[in-house]
Amino acid sequence: MKGGHRKPSKSEANEPSSYGIGPPSRSGPNSNVVVSHASRGGLVPSSPSPATATPPPPPMGPVEPLPLFRDVPVSERQTLFLRKLQNCCFQFDFTDTIKNAREKEIKRQTLLELVDFIQSGASKISELCQEEMIKMVSVNIFRCLPPASHENTGQEPADPEEEEPYLEPAWPHLQLVYELLLRYIVSTDTDTKLAKRYIDHSFVLKLLDLFDSEDPREREYLKTILHRIYGKFMVHRPFIRKAINNIFYRFIYETERHSGIGELLEILGSIINGFALPMKEEHKLFLIRVLIPLHKPKPIAIYHQQLSYCIVQFVEKDYKLADTVIRGLLKYWPVTNCTKENLFLGELEEVLEATQPVEFQRCMVPLFQQIGRCLNSSHFQVAERALFLWNNEHIVGLIAQNRSVILPIIYPALEKNIQTHWNQAVHGLTANIKKMFMEMDPELFEECRRQYEEKQAKSKEVEDKRQFTWKRLAEAAAERERDRVGRGEEDHMIIS
Repeated sequence: MKGGHRKPSKSEANEPSSYGIGPPSRSGPNSNVVVSHASRGGLVPSSPSPATATPPPPPMGPVEPLPLFRDVPVSERQTLFLRKLQNCCFQFDFTDTIKNAREKEIKRQTLLELVDFIQSGASKISELCQEEMIKMVSVNIFRCLPPASHENTGQEPADPEEEEPYLEPAWPHLQLVYELLLRYIVSTDTDTKLAKRYIDHSFVLKLLDLFDSEDPREREYLKTILHRIYGKFMVHRPFIRKAINNIFYRFIYETERHSGIGELLEILGSIINGFALPMKEEHKLFLIRVLIPLHKPKPIAIYHQQLSYCIVQFVEKDYKLADTVIRGLLKYWPVTNCTKENLFLGELEEVLEATQPVEFQRCMVPLFQQIGRCLNSSHFQVAERALFLWNNEHIVGLIAQNRSVILPIIYPALEKNIQTHWNQAVHGLTANIKKMFMEMDPELFEECRRQYEEKQAKSKEVEDKRQFTWKRLAEAAAERERDRVGRGEEDHMIIS
C-alpha cells in the first residue's frame, strides 16, 4: 500500500512538527481500509465520510441541465449548488467517446459553473454545501489508478524516463474537479476550522496516494493543492510531512517505482525554505534519513533537480550540515553509472558553493580522493565535469587555502591524465589546472612532482623486480622440464 501509516493521536497531530523517522508502516490509515490494487493507492473505506463517498452509478435516464446561478434568486442558490453537486457525482466511461456524450458535456458545464461560483465569492457557501462538495470531489478523484505497464505484462520495469506517460481519459472532468478543490482551499471565505472537518487526515492520505498517477497534469494539480493545504491547515503539517516521508521510505528501500517523487520534493523544497533557525534536530534527521538516501535509487535522474534544491537549501540554512551532506554524497557515489556520476558532480558543486572553510576542511580528504578518481574516468564527460569544478571561484578559493593537503592527493590523477587519457579536451583542461597549481604555489607543486616521480621510480623498480623474479621462475621451470625429458630418454634407452 503506497504511503500507508497509522493515523496519529490528537496529541501527535498537535505537535509543532514530526517527521516520523523510521521505516514505513504497513498498516493503513484506519483499520477499515482495504487496498484495491497491489501497487496503487485506490483506498476504499467501509464507513462513509466526505473523503470516502461511494460514487453513484451512471444515470439510467437523461440528465437535464440545471439553471444558471444568476438565473435564480440569491436565497435559492445554496439549494441549486447542492443539486449541481449531485449531478457531478455521476461518473462516465471516457474510454468510449460517443457513449453518454450529452451527459458528459452537461457535467463539464456544471463543473465550470461551480468553479466560477466558488471563485467569484458572490455567496458564502453553507457548512452542508462544503461537506457535500468535498464528497463530490472525493467521488471523482479518489479512484484505483491503472497498473503500470510492467505490472500488466509481467516484464521487467523499463526505464521510467523512456516510458510514455499514461494520460487519464477522464481528464476533462478531473481537471475541473481539481480546480474546484483548489479554489475552495485558497478562497478567503473558507473557514479553516470548519474545512478541516472534511479535509482531514484520511483525505490527505488519499490525495498523497494519487501522486503515483502517471498523468503529469494530475500530479501538477496535486502538488499545488497539497502545498496549499500545508500552508492553510497548520494542524495537518506534521502529519503531511510524516506521510510524505513514508512514501519516500518505501520508494528507497522497497519499490524504486513512484511517479510523484519529483513533485513531492518540490513541496518539501518550499517547506525547507521556511524552516526557522536554529534548525530542529528532527529536520536534520530528515536530511540524513530521507534526502541523502534518495541518491541511492537508480531513477534519480527523474527527480534529481528537485532533490538537489532541497539539499542545497539545508546547507544554505545551516552551513554546519555541509560536511554531513558531502559525506552522504560520497557514501552513495555511483561506481559504474556515468550519467548519475555527472549529476552528483553538479550537485557537489552547488553544495561546495555554500560550504564554509571549516566544514570544507573536515571532508576534503575523502572528497578529493573521489574527485581524483573522477578526473581519471575513461568517460570523458565525467572527467570533464570534475575538471570544471576549478571554474568556480569559491571552490578554487577553498582549494587554495588547503592546497598543501589537496594537491598531493590529486597530483597523481592530473599527471595520469596528461600521460594516458584519450580525450584531447580532458588533456587541455588538466594542463590548465596544473598550471594554476604551479602559479599558486611553485614550491609545493615542485615537491609534489618530485614525490610523484620518486613514487613512479619505486613502482617501476618493484615492477622490474617482479618481472625478473617471474623470468627466473620461468627459466627454472624450463630447465627442470628439460632435465625431466632428458632422464626419460635415458630410461627408455636402458630398457631398450
